[in-house]
Amino acid sequence: MKVRFSPGTFLIALAVYLFYTGSVSEYDLITGSIVALIISLIVGHWLIENDLKFFSPKRWFYAILYGLRYFLIEETKTHIDVAKRVFTLKANPGIVRIPLEVENDYGKVLVANSITNTPGTITVDISDDGKWLYVHWIDVSTLDEKEIKENIVAYFEDYAKKIFD
Repeated sequence: MKVRFSPGTFLIALAVYLFYTGSVSEYDLITGSIVALIISLIVGHWLIENDLKFFSPKRWFYAILYGLRYFLIEETKTHIDVAKRVFTLKANPGIVRIPLEVENDYGKVLVANSITNTPGTITVDISDDGKWLYVHWIDVSTLDEKEIKENIVAYFEDYAKKIFD
């Protein structure tokens, strides 16, 4: 069994522990640190391959920027769009195939989850080679792969590359 301490995994596990306990008392900090240390030693080498990449300020900047823009702007726009479609009954649903350029598995998950969390789209499948996403889209306005990619994935994929690749 491979055992390696991963500071990134330790910090994530500690943050999750403290978040769910809802407390930062001395007891919770000590207990959380012990739990986080055990988790980091057992699974740290699987979760974070390169700790230097994890602690990169540039990556964290893009992750925070992505989160702010996604939740404050993109989600709002798509909620309004779906609400309009519900009231006007204008929808042209279908499943489309979208080329994926992100290489890292975490980046692929970010893109797929972002699509699924966005109203009007849901990721149905990812190809075995990881190069294609199959997405159910509420308004299939085009069948051109470049336009589909621009409408659905481009924003998510750009940030996934900056954060994970």
